[in-house]
Amino acid sequence: MSRNVLYIAVMALVSYTIRVLPLTLIRKPIRNTFIQSFLYYVPYVTLAVMTFPAILHATQSPISGAVALIAGIIAAWLGAGLFPVSVICCALVFLIELFI
Repeated sequence: MSRNVLYIAVMALVSYTIRVLPLTLIRKPIRNTFIQSFLYYVPYVTLAVMTFPAILHATQSPISGAVALIAGIIAAWLGAGLFPVSVICCALVFLIELFI
């Protein structure tokens, strides 16, 4: 039991330190354009990294997930909104898994 408390305390300390250090060390505005662009894209990359495996593994076969992913990318690239893209992807997954 005491080891679990120790592990939780270490994890809390590490998480707290990671969040507090940038606030205390960086007080001036960031002027470097490379660092600004890097920080701008961090949330999008994090979301993509968490979402991509779920797209392929949420279906019964990875093939239907991959086809829906490609169709969704193409539909979004052509200017479709979020709702039409999701309908297209869901319909493709349904049809592919119906026939496989």
